Amino acid sequence: MTYPEQQTAWITNMAEKFWTVTEVIRRFEIDGDFLRNLEEEEIICPVCRENASDKLLSREDVENLRLAKILSEEMDVNLPGIEVILQMRKNMLEMRNQFDAILEDLAKYLQERLKHRL
Repeated sequence: MTYPEQQTAWITNMAEKFWTVTEVIRRFEIDGDFLRNLEEEEIICPVCRENASDKLLSREDVENLRLAKILSEEMDVNLPGIEVILQMRKNMLEMRNQFDAILEDLAKYLQERLKHRL
């Protein structure tokens, strides 16, 4: 299993909804500066907890971090480029979900029509 596949499997298999920044830095082998840059560009938005020194990252933030690392290290994409790519990906996923809902509604409609014809 390749490194990106290992990281995807880790995210998918984790039951937690949030991970600490320290866990993510260790798991993805990134440096704090890269993480801070992603936070400054609002590519990720960690959550602060009361009485805790470590911020939390959501599953979506962890996935964005994973993709940002691949784009940066393997494809030499700069931070503004990463931001554009991730936004386009988000938009495409939303459109896919809308399309899936339309197809589901159409399938239900056609099933109803077929029931009435038989």
